[in-house]
Amino acid sequence: MQQITEIWKYICVYVDEYVISTIKQIGWLDVVDILLLSIIFFFLYRFVRDRRAGKLLIGVACVVILSLVGDALELPAIRFVFSDFRQIGVIAILILFQPELRSALEKVGGTPLSGIRNITDGAKDLSSLSADIDGICSAVSDLSREKVGALIVIERSTKLGEYVKSGVIVDATISPYLLRNIFFNNAPLHDGAVIIRAGRVCAAGCFLPLSTKEDIDKNLGTRHRAAIGMSEISDAIVIVVSEETGMISLSVDGNLKRNFNYNSLKQELNRMLVHQGSNDHAKKHRKEKRSFEGK
Repeated sequence: MQQITEIWKYICVYVDEYVISTIKQIGWLDVVDILLLSIIFFFLYRFVRDRRAGKLLIGVACVVILSLVGDALELPAIRFVFSDFRQIGVIAILILFQPELRSALEKVGGTPLSGIRNITDGAKDLSSLSADIDGICSAVSDLSREKVGALIVIERSTKLGEYVKSGVIVDATISPYLLRNIFFNNAPLHDGAVIIRAGRVCAAGCFLPLSTKEDIDKNLGTRHRAAIGMSEISDAIVIVVSEETGMISLSVDGNLKRNFNYNSLKQELNRMLVHQGSNDHAKKHRKEKRSFEGK
């Protein structure tokens, strides 16, 4: 009984000295600091959760824990094996997570607005944008009906110059006839992707990066993996037509949605491009109006 009392006193002293006293010293700047750090860790977790980096991160965490256990218990073999880990650990992490770090920085560096200028670069009005979307949906619907494989990338804030260079520059107005001819069977550029930039067919026959996700449906082919891979490293909208089934799919932010038709695809593209663009444009107009009235 006396031992239990002593243990309880020890716990109370520990809590009072290290917990309560620490809480009393916390100021509002500390709260802000903790909240910001929590937000960073939350988005970091969301970023690596569905990627190969998640498993790599678990492996790195296990190595760090083993190193700390070896130091705490003074285990000579463990300490010898992991003695240089802390020195080269940062470099090793940068090498292991290079693709994921690049993708994250590209997303952070991208502009938060994804309105009209995402597809038109601010140069075309909403009616012209709607016509472009209608042309894309019409071509995709025809290709789906004829079971002709296709891969169309709509560039937004993340520039895709390196992938444009991998194909053939077209620089033409968006047209259902042009898109159908590009993806026509046995056409020279039908195996690659079309990249649409600023409301124009920028390039065709482009090579896209394949996704490294392990949980992708095994029935999905290279086109679908390329669509997911491109949407993982950029904010592009990628449309896929299956050559086997004619099914239309849409990939955004690393997620693939399937079973679209002309109407549902047009509705989704309007939601992501036209409606969001008009909202951003309206906000900008109201801000400029208030600024003008203030003068």
